[in-house]
Amino acid sequence: MRDLNYQLKQLCHRNRDGSFATQRDRERVLDLVANQLQEAGFRHLGATSLKPEHVDGLVARWQAEGLAIGTIKNRRAELRWWAEKIGKSNVIARDNHHYGIGNRQHVTNVSKARELQFSELSRMNDQYSAMSMRLQAAFGLRREESIKIRPEWAERGNILALKDTWTKGGRTREVPVCNAEQRQLLDEAKALAGRGSLIPADKTYAEQLRRFEHQCASAGIHRVHGFRHQYAQVRYRELTGWAAPAAGQCCELKPDHPLKAKRG
Repeated sequence: MRDLNYQLKQLCHRNRDGSFATQRDRERVLDLVANQLQEAGFRHLGATSLKPEHVDGLVARWQAEGLAIGTIKNRRAELRWWAEKIGKSNVIARDNHHYGIGNRQHVTNVSKARELQFSELSRMNDQYSAMSMRLQAAFGLRREESIKIRPEWAERGNILALKDTWTKGGRTREVPVCNAEQRQLLDEAKALAGRGSLIPADKTYAEQLRRFEHQCASAGIHRVHGFRHQYAQVRYRELTGWAAPAAGQCCELKPDHPLKAKRG
């Protein structure tokens, strides 16, 4: 392993900002960055060697490769994280336009929602992974939330309370429990998990996450985040009475609509 790769890995391990998935993705991006700097001819670099010319070269390469604007911005965010950790925030320009990075193109009328199929669940032979998947579909939970959740602790009558140690960005949040199907699912989750989480007693979170990913692959489930889109669209219809814009609906609230009254 090259010095830069090793030092960046150690930097990540000493600064565990964000969720487990965020940390893993950051480490992967910075490992790629170290390799690409080596390929660009920058030799004998260390974690404290970052300079503007390195950032400029990386961004230029990513643009030449035709990467999506969102991908480039995400990678640049990891470079900024690196720069901040070594006390060199000024090596990265604050404005994306400095690098010729435009704005993302958000397409809101193309739905990414998907429903969980029984045939998919039936191919999952780990009951903990299957339950996490069902909770994602029923409550719009993120993957980490659905694995770390302690159902008995989380259920608070008409809401599902999510701890900051389970959620993205470490922010507590609440999800409404709206129907009998959700309550039945929570009863099943509590029966499975007991007083604990949906991580088996003999597994760590990282081990259960790998098992969950393997179970999804075996079941042919490749767009897990689509369940959150589906949940959001269902809630939008429940609250407004219309299909969500991402589902092809474009509408204007009537003057006497409850939501418009609240905003007004």
